[in-house]
Amino acid sequence: MTALLARAPEDAAGRRSKLLTRDVLHLGTTGLRARPTRAILSALGIAIGIAAMIAVVGISSSSQARLNQQLESLGTNLLRVSAGQSFFGEEAKLPPNAVAKVGMLDGVQHVGSTASLPDQSIYRSSLIESGRTGGIGVHAASAGLFEVVGGELVAGSWFNRATAAYPTVVLGAKAAERLGVTTIGGLVWLGDHQFTVIGILAPVALAEELDSSALIGEEIAASLFGFEGNPTTIYERSTEESVGEVRELLGRTVNPQAPEEVEVSRPSDALAAKNAADQAFTGLLLGLGSVALLVGGIGVANTMVISVLERRREIGLRRALGATRGHIRSQFLTEALLLSALGGVAGAGLGSAVTVVMATVSGWPVSIPPLVLAGGVGATLAIGAIAGLYPAIRAARTPPTEALSS
Repeated sequence: MTALLARAPEDAAGRRSKLLTRDVLHLGTTGLRARPTRAILSALGIAIGIAAMIAVVGISSSSQARLNQQLESLGTNLLRVSAGQSFFGEEAKLPPNAVAKVGMLDGVQHVGSTASLPDQSIYRSSLIESGRTGGIGVHAASAGLFEVVGGELVAGSWFNRATAAYPTVVLGAKAAERLGVTTIGGLVWLGDHQFTVIGILAPVALAEELDSSALIGEEIAASLFGFEGNPTTIYERSTEESVGEVRELLGRTVNPQAPEEVEVSRPSDALAAKNAADQAFTGLLLGLGSVALLVGGIGVANTMVISVLERRREIGLRRALGATRGHIRSQFLTEALLLSALGGVAGAGLGSAVTVVMATVSGWPVSIPPLVLAGGVGATLAIGAIAGLYPAIRAARTPPTEALSS
């Protein structure tokens, strides 16, 4: 009873009385403990909003951490050179000696190339009808391609000087899957000739076009299919310090007469662009989470207003026994803050759990910025204060005689 009744406004010495902190907390929890179902449902609205925001930020942050790991392992110093269009809008060609010239630039560490053979197709056997290629392209590959793109083999080996001159083929990950090839040593039908599969590549993150390619040596491509040595795409790695400088020189080096016909790109920029698109989507989800949080705040305000209306007699009795308006405001404002804090903590825990599950399933490192957790709980307290302010003021302004007579 002592906790429910405020102390006298003034003591014997005439000093203004104050509620102790423990009394304020006890009074603030009275309404919550009296109506637990309503309190839980109101806190749930806040929890859903906070959980949505933290989960979105956490998943996005984990995805970003995975991207950073991927870029660190693959490197951002890979440049890709391809032929553009001539002044008259025709498809340009890279000169046969382009790879050698790129390799002579200062700072260049590795260089390799592929050349498209558009007139050739690959099939599982000669019995497959023409045209059913499964979207697999046939390319002549230089010996240095494997190293420059950071390739890895699931099975077999890459070309060497001997195998590149014979009818052998290395399949990209998707190409092998579409052909139904899982082991090396088998035969495939390529350009009306039988080729032996000597290797199967793992997916190449920075050169995804190789995943759906069948790669053969330049020597065999020249002897069987009339390959003239013009590369379609050149891949180049330079030192991190010289990437910018090399990028500026590549066009003039590959085709001095028409550098504008040479296109230079950095594959890692595509990954960064993809991540930027993901971030834009994250912004949309954060907006939805904010709306959910706002709805939760309205739910808290609604709960507190109803609580004030239902507890008018209690308020009138406490005012008649000496509780000041400040005491009443503190009680109901504390109740709103506790209700929001309950939802905020629950939401933070739920959002963190969702992030951990999603990151673990996707194979990403778990990354939940502590500032986001603190900000989420802080946002709930701010919303709770705003939502509880009006009901608290309304309760404090209730005249004792009117409250007791209602």
